[in-house]
Amino acid sequence: MAAQAIDWPEKTRELHSHHFDSTVWNDFRFRDDDIVIATYAKSGTTWVQQIVSQLLFGGVPDIEVAEISPWLDLRVPPSEVKLAALEAQTHRRFIKTHLPVDALVYSPRAKYLYIGRDGRDVVWSLYNHHANANEFWYQALNETPGLVGPKIGRPPESIHQYFLDWLERDGFPFWPFWENVRSWWEIRHLPNLMLLHFADLRSDMPGAIRRIAAFLDIPIDERNWPAILEHCSFDYMKAHATKSVPLGGAMWDGGAETFVHKGTNGRWRDTLTEEDNRRYEEMARRELGPDCAEWLARGGPMG
Repeated sequence: MAAQAIDWPEKTRELHSHHFDSTVWNDFRFRDDDIVIATYAKSGTTWVQQIVSQLLFGGVPDIEVAEISPWLDLRVPPSEVKLAALEAQTHRRFIKTHLPVDALVYSPRAKYLYIGRDGRDVVWSLYNHHANANEFWYQALNETPGLVGPKIGRPPESIHQYFLDWLERDGFPFWPFWENVRSWWEIRHLPNLMLLHFADLRSDMPGAIRRIAAFLDIPIDERNWPAILEHCSFDYMKAHATKSVPLGGAMWDGGAETFVHKGTNGRWRDTLTEEDNRRYEEMARRELGPDCAEWLARGGPMG
């Protein structure tokens, strides 16, 4: 019996904001071995970029990950700059995106890694990212020509208020959360997509790295394994953050070490009330369904 044809996702819309310009995907020319690392944001993107770089380059230290693995749909620098740089690369390319599936070009030629994380943990990392952003960050996002939509402003002093705004306004002041997670979860059956979870990376990083390598068809030279593990550790990434953070961390007070912050979960537990958590969890189940909501909260096997 002939194999059933795969119904590949199609791009149906463009997303524009102070961060996004999804039109860049229309001009990106895929290669057969491209790797796309996707998240909502603050879910382990930089960590997985580091893991992929270590697998591709055999544990070499101090790889300029932020330079060679750009956030493609970020609207700065201009798309033509990023596209030309990627076209010139001769190694296996790996790029990142924060778009939902229907706002990018999903190619059968590429392999995709999507990382999930509990939305409450996402917000705590987002707040650190936003609260420590400096004037350079605001100028790049708000003053670069081509902005569509409102500018991004400074966050409130209260992280609790920040969470409530994010929850009630679905991702404010960044972009919608639920549709991002839902869109990737709904295509988890595709053969070129692997779903990962931040909590599973933390609980068993060596096992996760081996699973990623197997999915990407990257053989591991066991002589390089200790170096790969060392260079993917939080302590190493924190100490060498200028290599993995955009512009070496110049957009944040405290530099790149601020961007690579704590890498921990559950910091919201001492701030959010029972009612806050109930509202979040009810919304997760309503927006994602029980299986996806459970996976997003804890990781582990997917329903």
